[in-house]
Amino acid sequence: MIVPKILAVNAVNDHTLVIEFKNRQKKKYDLAPLLEKEMFSPLKNSALFKTVQVEQGGYAVFWNSEIDISEYELWNHGQTMS
Repeated sequence: MIVPKILAVNAVNDHTLVIEFKNRQKKKYDLAPLLEKEMFSPLKNSALFKTVQVEQGGYAVFWNSEIDISEYELWNHGQTMS
């Protein structure tokens, strides 16, 4: 299956993203389980968490040059919203 690219992302609280994909489907992704990993621990800072952006081309979301999550992970492990 081909994973759709990301169109938009919003941080909705201190650890949840809402991602809209190019096929117009929206998914909710909870980062709480990842925050204990060293790479993602800076995202415990809610001001940093809210700076999330879509990578050019829609292949990932990112916060800085060191923290990102692929469209594959978000699509396959996000919770589909109605």
